[in-house]
Amino acid sequence: MKYLLLIAFVLISSCSSDKNKGKSEAEKLYLEAQELAESDRFILATEKLQQIKTEHPYSFFATPAELLLAEVQFKQESFPEAAASFLLFRDFHPKHEKIAYVVYMIGESYFMQLPSTIDRDLESGNEAIKFYEEIVAKYPNSEYVEKAKTQIDKIQKMLREKDQYIADFYYKTEVWEATRYWYIDILTHHADKVKLRQHSMLRVVASSCQMKKWEECLIYAEKFQTLVDKETAEEIRSWEKLCKRHETR
Repeated sequence: MKYLLLIAFVLISSCSSDKNKGKSEAEKLYLEAQELAESDRFILATEKLQQIKTEHPYSFFATPAELLLAEVQFKQESFPEAAASFLLFRDFHPKHEKIAYVVYMIGESYFMQLPSTIDRDLESGNEAIKFYEEIVAKYPNSEYVEKAKTQIDKIQKMLREKDQYIADFYYKTEVWEATRYWYIDILTHHADKVKLRQHSMLRVVASSCQMKKWEECLIYAEKFQTLVDKETAEEIRSWEKLCKRHETR
């Protein structure tokens, strides 16, 4: 009898032990979602992750599921949704161990919304820069700093090209007030690019003259001709002479 009771005790302990070691429902869902995401079965992965959110909101795996959902959306190229999910994660888990990665991925989600050509809206680039700069400022030792700087350079190049594209368009179509506005804006925001700066200075003088703003044309000409190369200075002086002739009439 004692022998039978001992066997029963061992069996019960074994079953109890197996149960304790067994995975929770939330963990099972999370691991299944991971596997599905790795095999690009994104819809099914999303369903599993949403199930964790609704049925196990206080589980340990609720937070990893939030992050994985954002990653799945990014892999699906649903970049606006990914940006929103990563942002939500950052706001609710500001001290998470992967927070630098999360902020970087917010930037990436906006970066991936940029069009392939500069003649379209580049506003998502400005948004991306904000989060890349946050990486550089707040997480200087992060592995994502250099990547963030590279992306900032790419976006700023596109923004410069876009601004010049607009300014040059107004110049070609002889919309002088808009022309001058855009070239002055370029001088304000892209002053570190020598060729673009010199090109813009010349066009500010030219558009001022075309607007018949003689006094302003002369002020700009005097100011800019010492800041440009010899060839550009000659062109500026040509516009300056034209303005002086009209001013003295």
